[in-house]
Amino acid sequence: MTRTIRTLMAIVLALPFLGGLVHGAQAADRVEIEHDGLTLVGHMETAPGKDPSDGVVLMVHGTLAHGQMEIMESMQSLLAEAGYNALAVNLSLGLDGREGMYDCDVTHRHKHEEAVDEIAAWVEWLKGEGAKRLAVLGHSRGGNQVARYLADQPDPMVEKAVLLAPQTWSPGYYAKDYKSNYDTELGPLLEKAEALLDAGRGDEIMEMDFIYCPDTRVAAESVVSYYREDPMMDTPTVLGETSVPTLVVVAGADTTVTDLEARMADRVEDDHIEMTVVSGADHMFRDLFLYDAADAATAFIGWN
Repeated sequence: MTRTIRTLMAIVLALPFLGGLVHGAQAADRVEIEHDGLTLVGHMETAPGKDPSDGVVLMVHGTLAHGQMEIMESMQSLLAEAGYNALAVNLSLGLDGREGMYDCDVTHRHKHEEAVDEIAAWVEWLKGEGAKRLAVLGHSRGGNQVARYLADQPDPMVEKAVLLAPQTWSPGYYAKDYKSNYDTELGPLLEKAEALLDAGRGDEIMEMDFIYCPDTRVAAESVVSYYREDPMMDTPTVLGETSVPTLVVVAGADTTVTDLEARMADRVEDDHIEMTVVSGADHMFRDLFLYDAADAATAFIGWN
């Protein structure tokens, strides 16, 4: 089959799906809350005939992304079609009123773990809006951040969690990945950042490649937050410290998080953890694979 024919087939198959997303993109309302001196932005989509008292799914995006990126907006629309209200939030990443992908020209002063308090702030806002039951959903790095929230005394109103291709970690992973991406040793940079942090100079700026941003500026404390050897960066490990019923959705053809299914082998023995594999899905659950993920999520949450 030629590339042109494959492309045309993919477009034809996606047309019904894309048509459904037009409604979702129009129906999501922008909302704001104040937290720790910053304005946090989210987009709330209310399912037909529903209101917050029927429950809300709080959605958290992946690395340096936002709540209206393709996978989040599409999932939000599918949830609404299934009768679930959903709030897709933008993590601030240290910026006021942040929208869209993080601009690599902007100095990085954010930390991975800051997401936990922001998730908690959105939970409180939803309760104030009349939500009577909540679920949380995270994708990729957002899956790890949601898991950390669950491990950190989550609000009792949070009944279920769904993690889509959440990040994993193993000792030495960051050093290997950094070398592969940037042909540079991470060790000396991390050592410098840790020394600055220990000296009380964590806000000092380093010029280096960082996450997805080549040749950028980043605070030393941010370098330590994202690159230190930290077992809590491994989502299956974090889930061992949680009690909220959680579904982990593995992307079967994931080339970003490649070891999730294997690393979940022991975790699924826990009574509160379930796992499903969407065969053929890439890390973003592109094309029609997101339907399978959404079906698994709504069946697991089980409000309708």
